[in-house]
Amino acid sequence: MAPRSVAEVDGTIARIPGLASAHSHAFQRALRGRAERAGDSFWSWRDAMYRVANAATPESLYAISRAAFAELALFGATAVGEFHYLWHQPDGTPYDDRLVLADAVIRAARDVGLRIALLRVLYHRAGAGRPAEDLQRRFCDPDVDLALSDVEDLAARYADDEAVSVGVAPHSLRAVPASWVRAASEFCAKRDLSLHMHVAEQPREIDECLAEHGRRPIEFLDELGVIGPRFVAVHATHLTAAEASLLARATVCVCRTTERNLGDGLPDLSALREAGARFCVGADSHARSDPFEELRAMELDERSRTGKRVMLWSGTDLLRVGQAGYAALGLDPADTVELDLTHPSLAGWTEETLDDAIAFGSAGAVASVTVAGRRIAAETLPLAEIQQAFRAAIAAL
Repeated sequence: MAPRSVAEVDGTIARIPGLASAHSHAFQRALRGRAERAGDSFWSWRDAMYRVANAATPESLYAISRAAFAELALFGATAVGEFHYLWHQPDGTPYDDRLVLADAVIRAARDVGLRIALLRVLYHRAGAGRPAEDLQRRFCDPDVDLALSDVEDLAARYADDEAVSVGVAPHSLRAVPASWVRAASEFCAKRDLSLHMHVAEQPREIDECLAEHGRRPIEFLDELGVIGPRFVAVHATHLTAAEASLLARATVCVCRTTERNLGDGLPDLSALREAGARFCVGADSHARSDPFEELRAMELDERSRTGKRVMLWSGTDLLRVGQAGYAALGLDPADTVELDLTHPSLAGWTEETLDDAIAFGSAGAVASVTVAGRRIAAETLPLAEIQQAFRAAIAAL
């Protein structure tokens, strides 16, 4: 029996549940079109990204984030998970208010109208036995307890805002030692918070993990007791079959438009799906800020990888994956996306095919989104001012 349709028709509007972009680095929106010639690898791109990260101020971070979030909303996102690792001044000195940059990102999302999960990134080093590089100092803390205290302060500061949640995000096994990962996992377990982490995005990351720990990333995280229902593995691009089976108890956040842009590779989503892993999607670097493109890419890129029309996910399934990001972020999924059924990209839809038409074919058909009762659309946002502030911010980088 085919799954029940997600889309509900009301005249010329189709409504679907809200879509969460569960992994975002909003400041990286400044790189779109400016880093396509930044070398031939992820690592050369990373150098360009670090330079942008170190030029940001609280004011420019707000302007860039607001533009990124406005674009997400206009393309159908209703919630965002910000994997936030800009914490201090460029030399690593904390601001008088340690949360000033996190506040800037949260304010940007709330001013647009999106729900946001602020995922406090833990970052300590350049790699095993290697202190942070100069351009990484802004991300780093001297000890894990100090970083985790920021999570408690954030939770207290936004306790009365149901549209804001917090979580913890050890950046990667390269950026933190095992003791930090264990401490973060225990912290989240005690407070029922989500734990997000970049895993197995690049082959070099796997090689470094093998050299330091004698295990591949997912194997090592399993030994640490990290993998479970609250764990979100971001990317999970290069896994063995055994590692895929270990993620059956976790969520995998796939970010295909960024993974394509960076040349990360093609993950074996069939193995993860067969193992029983849950999925969500994210805009990551904002190479694209379109949750529908992230969703359809999961299925279509797997067809490219296998050479078959594998149909792991129907349109109905994909729209539910889009909603699943809410659970991964600890947010309330009480939001909707409204699509214009008269839009050319949806021409020819029928009651039986509407979910597939939306998930696989819609482009620019979003009429508005509604978040916590607030309607967000092109006419409700000060787009000219948002874009002017964005252009000024990136010109100063």
